[in-house]
Amino acid sequence: MRDGLCLGWRTVATAFSFASFGLGGVLLRVLVFPLLHLLVWRREARTGCARTVIRWSFRFYIGLMRALGVLRYDLRGIDKLKRGGLLILANHPTLIDTIFLMAYVKRADCIVKSGLWNNLFTGGPVRAAGYINNTGGPELVDACLASLARGNNLIIFPEGTRTPHSGEIVLKRGAANIAVRGQRDVTPVLIRCRPSTLGKGEKWWRVPSCRAHFEITVQDDLAIGQFTGDGASDVMAARSLTNYLQHYFSGIQEQHA
Repeated sequence: MRDGLCLGWRTVATAFSFASFGLGGVLLRVLVFPLLHLLVWRREARTGCARTVIRWSFRFYIGLMRALGVLRYDLRGIDKLKRGGLLILANHPTLIDTIFLMAYVKRADCIVKSGLWNNLFTGGPVRAAGYINNTGGPELVDACLASLARGNNLIIFPEGTRTPHSGEIVLKRGAANIAVRGQRDVTPVLIRCRPSTLGKGEKWWRVPSCRAHFEITVQDDLAIGQFTGDGASDVMAARSLTNYLQHYFSGIQEQHA
């Protein structure tokens, strides 16, 4: 009986959390960012302020979900993300991984799917913060490198989408191309969620039997020089880095299973 009541409460709390996220996006779009546009004239400063607003909004949102009993979480090595100009690569098991990282990374930038730019709930924050639209081809890599050069911390999920239910991690080569072309070390972040929830193809109302527990661990940097040395071409270096990262993420995920 008690387990049923707890599950019922977490289902209601999860619904409330999703509704709050949508409402928050609309309020930011209608009230906060127009006011910011009036008060802060310089575009670069305005973008920075918008990203700060989003970071604290996400921090509040995570706290809300924890207070409601939807989830709990542990952060490890988070101080490593206090630096600037980081290329942060993470695995992507759940729908809210981006929210967690952007809540704790200052000057965070990220690649956003083009559909979110015109979404009622996300379009306002995405546009105000000046995130990178993923519609570009070669221009996308250039935009990412320019963001890093400005001292932003670029968050990328190399899988390009959430990890499938099988748990098999398959990385695309775009993130490695950015690291190789920009000669940027990689800061890996391992995200685990037990029991599984909000994964690829999972509906939000399929609430797990117990409260989801997130573990977010910032690993030590991977030096790009070990992949670009000995005269390796950019293509070969990116391929080598992608293969390494795929085994790396799969390996540390198995170690923590």
